[in-house]
Amino acid sequence: MTQFDHQRRGQSILQVDIDGLRRGWYSDKYFENSVHVLEGAKASGYGFAGHSSRPLPIDPAGLEIGDLEVEAQIFNRRRPYAVVAGTDVALTMLRHASGMYQGQRYRPGWKNLEVEAVEDGALTRFAGDTEDVDPVIRVRGRYREFALLETPILGVLTRASRIATNCYDVLSVSNGKPILFFPARFDLPQTQAVDGYAYYVAVQRYNHETGHAAGAFVSTDAQAAWWGGRGGGTLPHALVACFLGDTAEAMVAYARYARLDVPRMALVDFNNDAVGASRSTLAAYWPHYAEAYARDDAEGMKRWTLSGVRLDHSAKMRDLSLPDDAPTGVSAELVRIVRAALDSTWEAWQVPSHLTEAAQDFCRGVKIVVSGGFNRDRIQQFEANRVPVDMYGVGSSLLQSTSDTSTDYTMDIVRVKLAGQWVDMAKLGRKANDNPELRPVDLNLFV
Repeated sequence: MTQFDHQRRGQSILQVDIDGLRRGWYSDKYFENSVHVLEGAKASGYGFAGHSSRPLPIDPAGLEIGDLEVEAQIFNRRRPYAVVAGTDVALTMLRHASGMYQGQRYRPGWKNLEVEAVEDGALTRFAGDTEDVDPVIRVRGRYREFALLETPILGVLTRASRIATNCYDVLSVSNGKPILFFPARFDLPQTQAVDGYAYYVAVQRYNHETGHAAGAFVSTDAQAAWWGGRGGGTLPHALVACFLGDTAEAMVAYARYARLDVPRMALVDFNNDAVGASRSTLAAYWPHYAEAYARDDAEGMKRWTLSGVRLDHSAKMRDLSLPDDAPTGVSAELVRIVRAALDSTWEAWQVPSHLTEAAQDFCRGVKIVVSGGFNRDRIQQFEANRVPVDMYGVGSSLLQSTSDTSTDYTMDIVRVKLAGQWVDMAKLGRKANDNPELRPVDLNLFV
């Protein structure tokens, strides 16, 4: 559930591997070892025979360690903040995979847990002090019943929150312009659902804070699976190649045969001539549009409206429309030249006077999308220089995990329950913390 849509996402949507989680398939082995020790202690009737390193309210001699209840807190360590994503996945894991096997029979343990969590989209702060953190999940219960879940819970929170925060950082410099989410080709197909959801959370967080209404645009259906969207896109270079390098001809076929709800957006860098490809495509569309316009045919006009052009030049290529000393790749200079060319293309046509305004609007309404190597810094530079871009396609940088973008989560046992009291038991350098955004969670909801 995000703070903005208030819709829980449970197993019916997330489809986590319950059996694998229960059997420790995704768990670091030392958690499996811990469970074996605690189960062995329980089975043998072991009572504590050591000496506590901390002051306790009772004499711990004979304490049944196998059934010890603990308080665990989960927090992240990205500075200075992180956008939280992945809590519903973590809670679904707790709902369906906490417990233990007794022989071949699995005994669920989720009803024994007391859980609190923040909602996805929350912001947490971290300044480097691991004794001063914002927990995003707090679990109380018998440790042996949820110990195996630490690794997968931390993993999904880390990945989802890292991508959500990376996306949020990019959105924060976009001036409300859409960021198209293009990283599907840079990782395993199995990660697309969580990655696309993390991006969706970031878009909601950004809109909530700024009042913008930026849309969420992903390229695959899998990326939209957890929030009820659909993948979208234009056409690849491969389709232009299938039309023998004729961008305009490929786009004419695209307009004829693609569904009406699919935007007609031309990829105009195939021949390294963005101006030429943009103009020839507009010229090929205009007669069909003008004919539909004359008939007041709304469907025909939509079919033959060029929604946009996308510039996706290689970083080493200089477009033919630029002088020899111009930058290579998708540069500000290129975008400005393409914008001017689009706006003026109609002037070369023999447009009847009664269609002049329609022709102007037809050309000026074409949006410019840029992609290929864009990241936060590059978008910020384009926006500072008021480059006339309408949308940014961003790919691999949104998955980035560096020293600056690392969003590692940690789970610590911070208290244990002794004689009905919660007693501090964190390792040195950690301590129990509170977060006013933590809310009690009903695990019944995660079916």
